Amino acid sequence: MQQKKRVLAVTLGCKLNYAETSSILDGFIRAGWEIAGEKDHPDLVVVHTCGVTGQAGRKSRQQVRKMIKRYPDSRIAVVGCYAQLDPDSIESLSGVDVILGSREKFQPANYDRLAGGGVRREVSTPSTYPDEALPARSLIRGRSASRTRAFLKIQDGCDYGCSYCAIPLARGRSRSVGAEAILADASALAEAGYREIVLTGVNIADYRYRGATLADLLVELESVNVARIRISSIEPDRCDERLLETVAASSKIMPHFHLPLQGGSDSILAAMRRRYTLAEYREKFLRAVDVIADGAIGADVMTGYPGESEKDFGSMCTLLEGLPVAYLHVFPCSVRPATLLSREVEQGARTIVPADTVRRRSRLLLELGEKKKREFVERHVGRRLQVLFETAEGGICSGYSGNYIRVDVPAGSGCEAEGLIGREATVLAERIAPDLHLEGRIVT
Repeated sequence: MQQKKRVLAVTLGCKLNYAETSSILDGFIRAGWEIAGEKDHPDLVVVHTCGVTGQAGRKSRQQVRKMIKRYPDSRIAVVGCYAQLDPDSIESLSGVDVILGSREKFQPANYDRLAGGGVRREVSTPSTYPDEALPARSLIRGRSASRTRAFLKIQDGCDYGCSYCAIPLARGRSRSVGAEAILADASALAEAGYREIVLTGVNIADYRYRGATLADLLVELESVNVARIRISSIEPDRCDERLLETVAASSKIMPHFHLPLQGGSDSILAAMRRRYTLAEYREKFLRAVDVIADGAIGADVMTGYPGESEKDFGSMCTLLEGLPVAYLHVFPCSVRPATLLSREVEQGARTIVPADTVRRRSRLLLELGEKKKREFVERHVGRRLQVLFETAEGGICSGYSGNYIRVDVPAGSGCEAEGLIGREATVLAERIAPDLHLEGRIVT
């Protein structure tokens, strides 16, 4: 019997990339391939890159070089946002065989080597992308039995035009996946044994399909036989009353998402082309935690935006100090080529913030984020939480509450490791650990 060809995939970046990697692999499985492990000798290695920041681009190049060195006899394909944004940089790396853009990466036939040698390069411009987003989801064929959480793509691209953002250059305008395809994929994921489905996209709150909004889609997803549905980032201008009430009324949609703030003053938000003021953001945030009982609402924050003053930074810290933020995602600003911000910097309209200042501000925000997370987690000590268990290692069973607090239960505290993974159980949270997990015991 002829041995099947094997493909190995390495993914960098966001949950959307992970969902799309799985769909890429699923295409190969349908074509008769097998998924390789890291210690195998794959015929094809797919590096799914990220290009949202300069650091992400550097990490993508490093990962490509690493795969070329580790698998010298394998065909090396580089796909994803960085491949779309800077294919020339990738083609300059000796050992790359295939470069595919955001649209072309889903077709297995595009991964073949060129007949005459050289680098196969298939990268179309975002203006040519179809009106409907291509669906993507975690693996069903070849799924690891220990995986409890699946990613499901519902949307792609973005129309917001934030001055610093390169994502529209890589993924194009906002497009949604058809509701029928989403519901079919969600049901298939549930039937495959996944217990939680995470909805992914670039701007999922901008979901629009035949007049339906994200709130409409969430109502439809209630019919799927899965324990949990989790949303991710919701743009403040899309965080409306109906969406909040839909989340609050549901037993399946988890009370957890993040509300990106990004800039710390009205002048910086305006320069970023964000669609709200600080006062509007504060109002949206407080309304979310008021409507959604015990909701974990986090925030994305960026520092070092060109022209950001100490006053701007102080304004951001003051706002965050006064909000019941569950956690912070902190990013230093990265000036991406071909964005409005890059043109403003080149023309001298905005001044780069010194690197040491950006590092200091980032450190202060990280410290604030740790303080906020500790305060949020500590509020749950002594309470009973529904925990979906995902791992059992070193005598510790671990999983997440609905509002995304990591909870650890030692073996012998009602924790039977072999049968607990993939199950929900009620845990009495007894203490907070140094890593800001909760520790407790299973109760009936």
